[in-house]
Amino acid sequence: MRIAIVSATARKTGIPDYVKALQKGMEAMGHRVDVIDAWTEDGFRLPGYEYIVVCAESISLFGGKMPEALPKILATGSGLSGKKSAAFLKKTGPFTGRAFSNLMKTMEKEGMMVNWSDIILSATQSEALGKRIGA
Repeated sequence: MRIAIVSATARKTGIPDYVKALQKGMEAMGHRVDVIDAWTEDGFRLPGYEYIVVCAESISLFGGKMPEALPKILATGSGLSGKKSAAFLKKTGPFTGRAFSNLMKTMEKEGMMVNWSDIILSATQSEALGKRIGA
C-alpha cells in the first residue's frame, strides 16, 4: 500500500524520531511510505496515496491548538474527500484530549475518513503502531 505520513510538528524542527519510527514500522510490513513535512512541503501529492497518516503535536499546552501548517497542507491536497486516514497525536501535556479532538476535526473538515487514531507516547510505541497498519 502507498502511504503518506504528514508530520505536523509544533515548530519547524524537521521530522521527529517518533515519525521516523512509525515509517520504519510501516516499511517493515512491506508498505511504500513517504514522509511529508507540513511546514516545508505542500499537499498536492496527497491524493496519489491510498492511505494518509497525520502525526501532529499540539502547539499550546492548554488550548490544544494544531500547528497552522496542518490545515494548509490538507487544504492544498484537493481530492482528500473519502480518503482513508489515521490520526496520531504526540502526547505533549495534560490536555491531550482536546488537542486530539481538534486534530480529528481538522481532518474531517477536509472529508477524510479517519478509521484509526491513537496517542503516541514514545518512538518504540510508534514503531509498534506502524507494524499494525494493514494487518
